[in-house]
Amino acid sequence: MAVFYAVIAIAIATFIVLARNFIDLKNHDEGTEEMQDLAKIIRDGASTFLSREYRIIVPTVVVVALIYMLFMEVVSGFTFILGAMMSSCACLIGMRGGTYGNVRTTNAARVTKHMSRTIRIALMSGSISGFAVPAFGIFGACIVWITSGGINFDATGTSLLGMLPNVSFGTVTNPLTMRLTTYSLGCSLVAMFNRVAGGNYTKAADISADLVGKNVMNLPEDDSRMPNTIADFIGDCVNDIAGNVSDLLESFVATPVATILITTQAFRDNLALLGAASIYPFILAGGGLLASVVGVNYIIIKNKKQIKMINGVETEVSREGVDPEEELNNATIVSAIAVAVIGLFAAKAVFGNVDLPAVFKAGWISPWIAAVLGMGSSVAVGKLTEVYTSLKSQHVKDLAYMATEGEAFVVTEGDAIGSRSILAPCSVIVVSMIISCSLCGIYGIAIAALGMLSFVGTTVSIDAFGPVADNAGGIAESCHLDPEVRVITDELDAVGNTTAAIGKGNAIGAAAFATVALIMSFIGSFPSPDFTDSMTWVMVIGGMIIGGALIEFFTAILTKNTITAAKDLADAGARQLNENPEILEGKMRPDYESIISKASDDALGHMFLPAVLALAVPVVCGFLFGPIFILGLLIGSTIVAIGRALFMGNSGGAFDNAKKFIECGMLYQLGEDGEPIKDKNGNFVIIGKGTSAHKAAVTGDTVGDTRKDVVGVALDIFIKMMSTVSNTLASMFYAYRLF
Repeated sequence: MAVFYAVIAIAIATFIVLARNFIDLKNHDEGTEEMQDLAKIIRDGASTFLSREYRIIVPTVVVVALIYMLFMEVVSGFTFILGAMMSSCACLIGMRGGTYGNVRTTNAARVTKHMSRTIRIALMSGSISGFAVPAFGIFGACIVWITSGGINFDATGTSLLGMLPNVSFGTVTNPLTMRLTTYSLGCSLVAMFNRVAGGNYTKAADISADLVGKNVMNLPEDDSRMPNTIADFIGDCVNDIAGNVSDLLESFVATPVATILITTQAFRDNLALLGAASIYPFILAGGGLLASVVGVNYIIIKNKKQIKMINGVETEVSREGVDPEEELNNATIVSAIAVAVIGLFAAKAVFGNVDLPAVFKAGWISPWIAAVLGMGSSVAVGKLTEVYTSLKSQHVKDLAYMATEGEAFVVTEGDAIGSRSILAPCSVIVVSMIISCSLCGIYGIAIAALGMLSFVGTTVSIDAFGPVADNAGGIAESCHLDPEVRVITDELDAVGNTTAAIGKGNAIGAAAFATVALIMSFIGSFPSPDFTDSMTWVMVIGGMIIGGALIEFFTAILTKNTITAAKDLADAGARQLNENPEILEGKMRPDYESIISKASDDALGHMFLPAVLALAVPVVCGFLFGPIFILGLLIGSTIVAIGRALFMGNSGGAFDNAKKFIECGMLYQLGEDGEPIKDKNGNFVIIGKGTSAHKAAVTGDTVGDTRKDVVGVALDIFIKMMSTVSNTLASMFYAYRLF
C-alpha cells in the first residue's frame, strides 16, 4: 500500500502546484475595461453552459450507478460516481484556468509585445488543465485501490439484489477489478457528454461565425460585430479545454485499469509477479505526473520576466526571438526523459527480485522497454501529425495554394491529406504493439499504452495552450487592439492548432493500445470460444461488421447534429445583422445572450443519444447474442475508429492551418513559372484575407471543424467505453444471452 500512498502524496503536491499557478495567473492584469467586459461574458457563458449540462449528466450518472448497485456489485456503483466526480472536477478547474488565462494572454502580448511573456501566461493557463488531468485521475484510482484492500481473489462483492435470500444474481469475485473498471467508466461517461455537447456548441458557433461573418459579410476573423463570434469564444473553453480535459483524463485512467485487468488474469498463479505487475503502472503514472510538473514549470519559469543589472541600471530582460513550437517541444522532451528515468529505476526495484516467467523476454527491463515504446510511439505519432498539419508543413502549404483553384479542390486535397496521414501512425502503433507483446505478453501492450500517456500532464498543458491562444487572439480582434498583438497571438494559435492535432493523435493511439488490452481482458472473462465451430466465426464476423457500421453511424449523428445547429446559428446571426444595420456600423452592440443561449440549447438537445450509445449498444447486443458477438463488435469498431479518428483529426488540422497560412500573409501569387510574383516595389504579391482563395480555405476549415473537434475526438472515448462496459458485464453476457 505504500506505493499508493506515495502516489496520492504526489497528486496532492500537484494540486498545490496547480493552485499556485492559478493564483499566479489571476494576479496578472486583465487589461482594458473592454477586455475585462468581454472576458466576463466568456467566463459566465462557459460556466452557465456547464451548469446546464451537468443537470443532465448528474441524473444519468446516478441512474447508471444504481443499475450497477442493483445488478452487479454495490460498491462499484459508488466507484462509478467517484470516476464521474474526478472527471468533473478536473474539467471545471481546467475550464476556469482557460477562461481566466485567455484575456491575460492577450494583455501580456498587448503590454509587453514579447513572445516569451505571452508564451508563459498561455502555458501557465494550460497547466491548470494539464496538471488536473493526471492528478485527479490517479488520485481517484488510488482511493479505489486502498479502500478495496488491493487484489484479493477470495473476496466477493454482491449486488443489492444478490443480498436477497436465495438470490446469487450479481455476485462477483475480485471486486477490485469491478470497482476500478466502473471508476474508469464513470470518467468515460462524463468525457463523452462533454465532448459531444462541447463539440456541438463550439463548432456550430465557429462554422456559423465563419460562413456569415467572413464569407457573407466580409468581416475580419473574430469581429465582435458578429454575435456568433462570442459564442465561439465560449465554445473554445467548453470543448477545447473542458471537453479535452475530461477526454484525456478518461484515456489516462483507462490505461492502468486495463493493465490491472490483464494482470489479474495473466499472473494469478504467481503472487509475487502479480503484486509487482500491479504496482508498476501506478508508479509509472505517478512518476509521469511528477515529470509533467517539472517539464511544464521548467518552460514557465524559463520565460518569467527577469530583472538584470545592465551598466548599473535595473533592466527588464525577456527571451525575444523564441520559437513557441520549440518551447513546447522542450517541455515534452524534459517530461519524457524524466518519466523514462523514473520508469527504469522503478522497473528494477519492482521486477528485479521477482521470479519472472519466460514471457518476460528481456527480464526485469521488459516492462520498461514496453513503456518506452509507448513513449516513443507518442513522440512519433506527434511528429507524423506535425508533418501533415503544421503551419510549416508542405502539405498545408500545398493545400493553401489549392485554395486558389476553388472550394472543391480544397476539400478534395484536404481529404487526400487526411487519408495519406493514416498509414504511418497506424504502422508505428502496430509495430510498437507487436514488440511490446513479444517482450511481456498482453501486459506489455497495456504498459505501452500507459507509457504513451505517462506524461499526459504535459500533453494536456500544451494542448490547452492552443484554445487559450485562440481566445486571446479573438479578444485582441474584438477589442480593437494594436495589430501587433494579433500577430503574436496568431503565431501561438497556429502552433496550438498543431499541438491540438498531436494531442488528438496521442489520444487515439493510446486508445488503440488500451482497447486491445481491454479486448484481451474481455476474452479472458468467459470460457474460451470454440473457433472450429462455424457459428463462432459467424458471430465474430457479424459483430465486426456491426461494429464498423456503428462507428459510421455515430459519426453521422455527430456531424448531422453539428451542421443542423450551425445552420440555425448562422440564420440567427445573419438575421441580427440584417435587421439591425447599426451593428455593422459599430453603433449598436449585438444581442450576444440570445446567440449564446441558442448555441447551448442546440448542443444540449443533441447530447444525450450519442453519449449513451456506447453504453446501450454493448448491453443490448451482449444479452441478445452473447460475448462472442461482442468480441467481434469491439474488434470491428476499434479497427474502423482508429483510422477514422486519425483521418478526421489530421485533415481537420490541415484545413485549419491552410486557412491560417493565408490569413498570416504567407500565400503568394505565382507566375507561370511557378515562382512568386513581385510588385513594382519589389514586394511579393500576397493573396490574403477577403480573396476568393481565402473564402475557399474558410469553407475547407468549416468542413474540418466538425471532423477534428466533434467526431474525431469522440471516437477514442466511444471504443474505450464499449470495451469497458463489456468487461464489466462479460460474465452476465455468457450466462444470460438469448442466442
